[in-house]
Amino acid sequence: MKVILTEKVASLGNVGEVVNVSAGYARNFLIPGNKAVLADESNKAQMGHYQKMLGKKVAEEKNAAESTKKKLDGLQLELIKKVGGNGKLFGAVTTSELSKLLADKGIEVEKRVITLETPIKATGLFNAKAKLFSGVESDFTVKVDMDPAQAEEIKKKAEAAAAKKKAKAEAAEAEGASEEESAEGEEKQPLTDEQKLAKEADELLRS
Repeated sequence: MKVILTEKVASLGNVGEVVNVSAGYARNFLIPGNKAVLADESNKAQMGHYQKMLGKKVAEEKNAAESTKKKLDGLQLELIKKVGGNGKLFGAVTTSELSKLLADKGIEVEKRVITLETPIKATGLFNAKAKLFSGVESDFTVKVDMDPAQAEEIKKKAEAAAAKKKAKAEAAEAEGASEEESAEGEEKQPLTDEQKLAKEADELLRS
């Protein structure tokens, strides 16, 4: 069932928007609560009347959206996350989480209006967009870094592993192994996921 919202409804839409909802939701909540009016094809004249009547309200909501846009444009949200051995996060960053982070900064943006260019499942820099109102959109970024405590732990493990490997190489050399051949062989081997993660942790701690 199509209805036109007479006031902003969280998780549904802004004032003046025509939205599709279930008949029960419209008849039991939206329409009795004066939050919406019926907007079907047989009621076009009434739709036009309500949209004109809501003009002032719509303008106010749009101005509020423009104000939010000024705060949000170019903003960079920073998150600290723990990373698995494969370099992936323990669970993707959600739009609900981003909405809460923005609220902590005094910027109210519903999760339903936030979209991500790509899912956030690893560390790095990601682009996000918020459709604040009809014709009012804002772009911001999300930076995800590894938890410094985890980075330190990974670095220590990597150093211990490197020391063990060095000791093993020195023992092999003492038995007549060629150091040059050993080094050449190591250079040809691609980095494992754990080695890549250790390298990322080391770079984070240096920065």
